[in-house]
Amino acid sequence: MPLSPTELDRYRRQMQLPGFGEAAQLQLKNTTALVTGVGGLGGTAALYLAVAGVGKLILVRGGDLIRDDLNRQVLMTDDWVGKPRVYKAQQTLAALNPDIEIEAVCEYVSADNIDELVQAADIALDCAFDFKERDLLNGACVRHGKPMVEAAMNSMEAYLTTIIPGQTPCLTCLYPEKPNWDRWGFGVLGAVSGTLACLAALEAIKLITGLGDPLLGQLLTMDLARAEFTKLRTFHDHDCPVCGGISHHPKKTANRQLATAAP
Repeated sequence: MPLSPTELDRYRRQMQLPGFGEAAQLQLKNTTALVTGVGGLGGTAALYLAVAGVGKLILVRGGDLIRDDLNRQVLMTDDWVGKPRVYKAQQTLAALNPDIEIEAVCEYVSADNIDELVQAADIALDCAFDFKERDLLNGACVRHGKPMVEAAMNSMEAYLTTIIPGQTPCLTCLYPEKPNWDRWGFGVLGAVSGTLACLAALEAIKLITGLGDPLLGQLLTMDLARAEFTKLRTFHDHDCPVCGGISHHPKKTANRQLATAAP
């Protein structure tokens, strides 16, 4: 389906980017993105996917909004405290961009729902707060051949990479031993989660449209207290229990179209 006159007007400035244009905008429109953990990180990433024109967003997050979420969860408002946050995220994004479809799933990622969620999407953004959900999403993306943008933070540090089954190491290759993770055990500054979220959304947009070079086989680490950024090469464990049996092709160009990255 071609872009409508309203969409052409809405996305005119980004379509002026060299190498982007109407073709890239159509790729965004024809993409379904799954965002898990729609909080300070996932909610902000979803915001920038929405205003960029990703055609459908599937937002997944259980639980109700609490007041200390409000220093970083920019889709929320104070009058929503005590209500399911994912529905407020859906409402806010629909008001920002009525031209896209937004599905809200008021559940946490689980073994019972993850395969259905991943199969319904073209790309996933992992913004969950614990490794249990992250590992479930990683495993499902590997099983179904879907690319995944992996974003995580801890205090003033942040981490970002893009995982493509059969081309890059998976999350279990990166973290075979899971660190102890207490969601209440570290402070969170909204500008830190927002910085990482913007970069995660950009990774997804790059992968979908072919704009620039995504972080394939690279882990971007950020010490935002010192504004220090480092790229590390990631290692594929051929004995990885999740992706070890998949043939890897590190030289394959996967970001020209999402369709080539996610068969």
